[in-house]
Amino acid sequence: MNERIRGLWLRAGGRLSIEQRREYEQLVTEWAEAVRAEIVQAA
Repeated sequence: MNERIRGLWLRAGGRLSIEQRREYEQLVTEWAEAVRAEIVQAA
């Protein structure tokens, strides 16, 4: 997930269009859910 987020920023040259911002928000949401799931599993 982190690689996809980094790739998006690289392709955008550091400035996200509206469409890219939506994609970024979705990726970050998925990343946060995955991190939460890992924490729950570890507990």
